Amino acid sequence: MPKKKSIKGSANEFKAEADKILAFLTASAGLGDEHVSWCHDLAIIRLYRAFESLMLDTLVGALNNDTSTLSTRTGFAFPKHLTDEVCRFLVTGRGYFDFKGRDGLIKTLKQYLPDDHYLVEVVSKPGYRNSLELLSAARNYAAHESQQSKGAFKKATGQDRVGAAGSWLKRQNRFQSIADRLKAMADEIHAEAPY
Repeated sequence: MPKKKSIKGSANEFKAEADKILAFLTASAGLGDEHVSWCHDLAIIRLYRAFESLMLDTLVGALNNDTSTLSTRTGFAFPKHLTDEVCRFLVTGRGYFDFKGRDGLIKTLKQYLPDDHYLVEVVSKPGYRNSLELLSAARNYAAHESQQSKGAFKKATGQDRVGAAGSWLKRQNRFQSIADRLKAMADEIHAEAPY
């Protein structure tokens, strides 16, 4: 029988990466104000990348661990054992894994998993809504600095005037708060995952 993908391992990897990013920000504290803002821009991009990887790994793992989840959603009977690579292809095709904000992530998960699957339920919890919305909006604004990304960032923060994403994130432990909530989500996923 093929080895099952470890969702628990993916959750642990995400938390370790988040801790490395937080350590990077701690080390940047002695820099000038503008450089600290730039470090926060980089940090949110890296945190988003790590979270995106966690979501892809957990979705692939959910399919790999139990193909009946996909069969339930699609109505098509899949073989009991699919490799990680096949599950990844089912999710990404020839492209890459992408989602648009929290609602887009939930919609993507529900394409493959039933509504009562633990992964959908954890990501859908109201307690993670704000952090997920801020993660996506801040990442997009830090990466693109377009008018559209700035508008989405203003909406996510609830503020009419914002500077750079990094400037906003460095104040009031905002980055730390987002990272901590995402680590709490990873803990819940770890607790619910069978492997």
